[in-house]
Amino acid sequence: MQTHLVKKPMEQRNELLAAKVVQALESRHFEAYYCLTGEEAVTQVLALIPEGESVSWGGSVTLETIGLTRRLHECGRYDVLDRDRTTTPAERFEATRQALLCDNYLTSVNAISEDGQLVNVDANGNRIAAIAFGPKRVIVVAGMNKVVKTLGDAISRARNFAAPVNIQRIPSLAPPCKTTGACQDCKSLDSICSSIVTTRLCRPPGKVKVILVGETLGF
Repeated sequence: MQTHLVKKPMEQRNELLAAKVVQALESRHFEAYYCLTGEEAVTQVLALIPEGESVSWGGSVTLETIGLTRRLHECGRYDVLDRDRTTTPAERFEATRQALLCDNYLTSVNAISEDGQLVNVDANGNRIAAIAFGPKRVIVVAGMNKVVKTLGDAISRARNFAAPVNIQRIPSLAPPCKTTGACQDCKSLDSICSSIVTTRLCRPPGKVKVILVGETLGF
């Protein structure tokens, strides 16, 4: 007798919603995929990067959680530029700059609206700069927990949820949200919301590849 696996309610919901979001992203000229697990997403990312090309990334809990950065080092197929393996602040800054010129830039995103728009808040602007221009290819990996209904919801998620959570990971910075847990719309030099960017279209078509993952990943 053949046994049929019954999908869990969240898996069913994510799969249905992801199909809609993938279609919306493609209508905006992104290349989009859906993977059930982080492990599948790692396989998909590696399949998108030609052997021998350079690859780098910005700070991302998502990429670390699924083990992607580790796999890139271990597989030996790519020229990996990792700012976390530098030894001085000057070297780290230069590696961050050079990442904008690599063949492949990996990142996550703070929020995605159901109609296929990406929203990011950034302190120094390196992630949003890479998405907008520079690397030949940008690969975005995002858990379905980052998909929200509207563009307004996406901006709100980025500022009112993602930023106050992410600031807790940075000991050297102390904007108001670090002590209140909520956005204060501050003008602090420690703010990680210096730039808020909506990517509503992918140009040139297919440069940005978005991989949605049916798991809760990142913030």
